[in-house]
Amino acid sequence: MRNSTSERVLARYGFPTLMYGTALPAPDIGRRCAQTMKDAKAAGFETAIQGWNHHAWLQRIVTANAAWTTAEMQRAHQRYAEVFDCESLGHGAAAWQMNIHALRLTQRLGYRWASDCRGTHPFVPLWKGEPIHCPQLPTTLPTLDELIGHDGHTADNVYQQVLKLTAIEQPAGHVFTVHADLYGGTTATAFETLLAGWADQAHQICSLGTLRDGLDFASLPRHELALAPIPGRAGRFLSQGEVFLSSWKDAA
Repeated sequence: MRNSTSERVLARYGFPTLMYGTALPAPDIGRRCAQTMKDAKAAGFETAIQGWNHHAWLQRIVTANAAWTTAEMQRAHQRYAEVFDCESLGHGAAAWQMNIHALRLTQRLGYRWASDCRGTHPFVPLWKGEPIHCPQLPTTLPTLDELIGHDGHTADNVYQQVLKLTAIEQPAGHVFTVHADLYGGTTATAFETLLAGWADQAHQICSLGTLRDGLDFASLPRHELALAPIPGRAGRFLSQGEVFLSSWKDAA
């Protein structure tokens, strides 16, 4: 979303499925749902890559080697090109899980942006001092499912907490991750209220590509990447860390 101070909240869409990749073989949605995806893009929605096999990615990516990681990302990259007759401009990792091989590939595959982590503002990522020349546009807001069940938040009132966060001016904007299966079901009303609330706050929803278009890569801050917990979610996730060499500067 964008207001007069250039604040933005951007929706990144993920489509998790139950059972697929575990008790059932993962469906080839690139073939079965190709027309649906084309229709979505034709309707004006941004499209990008999340991954080839969602379940396998979550099970293996943290410790996967370069060969496996490259094969997974190349397959997704190729299938996207087959479906849309063009290459993807962006990448958003499933459940904010990546490794160094995957991060390097966001650069080598030519993505203009990636949204693979949690954080506070756009940045150029570094992994143990190694720069990755693909800007990260991190998810900045908690998801509704992370909030529900904590601090009195329910499916009926959870939107209030998100609106409190977006009421605070954020010059770099916000990125909000939408889970279509959840937000189209039990929290559909809360999500609709959230959209109306953003309109009342004078925000405008736009794509991650639009956010990237407004960034000067050379002037973006450099931040280390780290694995960190997320309140309301089990495990550790790729997150925006400290400004590169900030501890060294403080010591000096």
